[in-house]
Amino acid sequence: MTPAQVVLAFDFGLKRIGIASGDTLTRSAAPRAAVGVGRSGPDWAAIAHEVRTLAPALLVVGAPYNADGSESALTAAARGFAAELARRFALPVQLVDERYSSLEASAALRRARASGQRRRRVQRADLDSAAAAVILGRFLGGEGTCP
Repeated sequence: MTPAQVVLAFDFGLKRIGIASGDTLTRSAAPRAAVGVGRSGPDWAAIAHEVRTLAPALLVVGAPYNADGSESALTAAARGFAAELARRFALPVQLVDERYSSLEASAALRRARASGQRRRRVQRADLDSAAAAVILGRFLGGEGTCP
């Protein structure tokens, strides 16, 4: 039996990057605090802190595609971010199709708020990290991997 591995996922954006963590045993994903993206790029110190804290075996990055499956305007930037993650942390990086992940995350957050599970207002950073959890859930479920 293969031991459980921690996986860290990222929902890449030009203003914020959502982060989620999970593992291959429970196949569950949980949002973590999003990190900002400034003029000089992502907050690499905050990302490094997450990597050091969780010691993942694998990193997952959402690859944005259009509804028809073609690459979006952000696809190349997300691939570049994934390549930089691999370079900085010497970990394997897997790309996962992130189509509709933000919509799924938004719906889940609305349901949690309506049910009373979530009391505070949903912020954009919450949505980004919830989308990262959706992306990670897809990966752990064996769907949506990209070449």
